[in-house]
Amino acid sequence: MRVMANPPDICIRGAGIVGRTLALLLARERLNVALVESPTKPTVPDVRAYSLNGAAMAMLQDLRCWPDSPAVTPVHRMQVWGDHGGQLNFGAQEQGVGELNWMVDVPVLEALLAAAVKFQPHIEVVPAPVAAPLTVVCEGRASQTRAELGVAFDITHYEQHAVAARLVCEQTHEGIARQWFGWSQVPGLSQPQAEILALLPLSGEGGREVALVWSVHPLRAQELMALPPESFAGELGQACGLALGRMTLSAERAVWPLQLARAERWIGAMPGTAKQSFALAGDAAHALHPLAGQGLNVGLADVAELVRVIRAKEFWRPLNDLKLLRRYERARQADVQAMGLVTDGLQRLFAQPGPVWQNLRNWGMRGFDRSGPIKQWMTQQAMGKTSSGLH
Repeated sequence: MRVMANPPDICIRGAGIVGRTLALLLARERLNVALVESPTKPTVPDVRAYSLNGAAMAMLQDLRCWPDSPAVTPVHRMQVWGDHGGQLNFGAQEQGVGELNWMVDVPVLEALLAAAVKFQPHIEVVPAPVAAPLTVVCEGRASQTRAELGVAFDITHYEQHAVAARLVCEQTHEGIARQWFGWSQVPGLSQPQAEILALLPLSGEGGREVALVWSVHPLRAQELMALPPESFAGELGQACGLALGRMTLSAERAVWPLQLARAERWIGAMPGTAKQSFALAGDAAHALHPLAGQGLNVGLADVAELVRVIRAKEFWRPLNDLKLLRRYERARQADVQAMGLVTDGLQRLFAQPGPVWQNLRNWGMRGFDRSGPIKQWMTQQAMGKTSSGLH
């Protein structure tokens, strides 16, 4: 570990969106932050795009790191189709809001946060961890620090991989996020396999570009990744019924395994010292199925709660105080567990084969679509109306 010019109050390990946002917010509290940034850079174009809710948008706007169009695309409506006639529709107008959420280009957002970090005198970017009263681990789901601290990561592996891509469509997306729950026959398997296909609007209002997240069986993912671009686009068009006309790949495809995961504990004492503690945040603490598009929203809610707890602490209580950090752990574990139960339950419900399950889930979708108050409450949850705030 190296020595900084100004001894840090907090060391943040991981300089992704969650880590940089946390660093900027803590620096506003006049805390000295060491931000550990890996020198490695991706060698392939980043095709990710995140769905951010109103709470996340307000946080990033407050930091002056909210991108401009076309890097941000408002979502006016969400349409979900089941596997046998079930359908859900969520509209911003019926919820009394301007937008349901916003699709944000990851590289643009990361660049804005990185630039803001450079101009913040209370943040020093370092290549390796430094000693501090509090270390916050934001390294992602494969966190090496979490493993070194001996924190167990309880993982449920889904029999699905996510295939992601960017596509240009024949028709405009109209600011609609579209999702299909369906089935596909996978070579070598006797039973059809469940899959979830999402087309998310990009490139601003009136745009024709979409982000694809296609959750499929691992063998199906291999098959899709091996297809030539034209054949892949044709397979996708067939799966979504050419909802946006003909589509053309505009970037390389990416694939990764899907899982539900949660760290057994989010806080603790750093080994070998009684004066340093740690906390986990973002994907280092949890991972969700992407079907609800809440991954980064949940991570930024971790950030909001940790900053709130630190801001509200008693003046005499140090940053490494485990009683203080336990306030953060209790608040966030409950919310993350609830979101995990929702996403896991939906994934498992739509993975059940047979006509009985098919009729049950599609009856449920139609009933939920007409449910009024229940539907509105769920929509408010997804929009971040009940998330921890910073104001």
